[in-house]
Amino acid sequence: MRAETCSRKIAISGVSGFIGSELAHFLEAKGFEIVPITRKLFDLPAKMLAFHLNGIEGLYHLAGAPVLKRWTKAWKKEIRESRILTTRKLVDAISLMPVKPKFVFSASAVGIYDPYEVHDEFSTCFANDFLGSVCLDWEKEILKLQGQDLRLVIGRFGLVFDKKRGIYARLIKPFKVGLGGYVGMGHQAFPFIHIKDLLNALWFVLDKDKINGVYNFVAPQMISNVEFTKMLAEKMNRPSFMKVPEWLIRLVFGEGAEILVKGQKVLPARLLKQGFDFRFPVMSDVLDDLLKKE
Repeated sequence: MRAETCSRKIAISGVSGFIGSELAHFLEAKGFEIVPITRKLFDLPAKMLAFHLNGIEGLYHLAGAPVLKRWTKAWKKEIRESRILTTRKLVDAISLMPVKPKFVFSASAVGIYDPYEVHDEFSTCFANDFLGSVCLDWEKEILKLQGQDLRLVIGRFGLVFDKKRGIYARLIKPFKVGLGGYVGMGHQAFPFIHIKDLLNALWFVLDKDKINGVYNFVAPQMISNVEFTKMLAEKMNRPSFMKVPEWLIRLVFGEGAEILVKGQKVLPARLLKQGFDFRFPVMSDVLDDLLKKE
């Protein structure tokens, strides 16, 4: 969907979140008008949501409750419903639209994969845990749009690195005071992507008319948690002898600790094949950029 041929209206759900707000600014700079899909709109009947979306050329569905916090029974329900139910409502609304958007993007996560194999987008070795089941059900909902007159892309995100928000902003704090260290055994994979590469990739799949299906939104390099820890400590000239034991992570986050003590080995095979050019293909490049003084 070339920018010069569209009506320049793009809808975004989750627009107040980390990635959604960054994407909105990114697309506004390219001349698009952003149509926010707020939480209140998801409470309306599908017919009214369809009316709100009238005239859009594309849609990014990024809504979902944060996963990096303690998983109580109530919060696990929120994690699931904030993804599954909103996606279901969007599918119903789009199905009612007389003129549908040409492009629909729905977020997912690399947590869909198991922590053992190396995964490209054609892998079917899925995780047998809570996050894996959420991602599978999440994707099943948006796949109901298949067969309609639109282009559908599902993006499985890795850990998104940004200077001020996201996992990097949390991880760097203990390193600044010399208390940095790896999590658990440290051997778990650490799939990552710089926010600038993520935004460019989100634009890439919008702009290329023939792109559809599942794409992994991760950098090409596969590293472990302990490799990341050593690299960050060296670049900051700080020690990295600390270790955060798995039992402590589980005490703080409950089942949510799975995000930190497990990791997926993921490759962005389809983005690379389509010719996407990563500005930050390796973690060293990511950290050099984020550690630059403003």
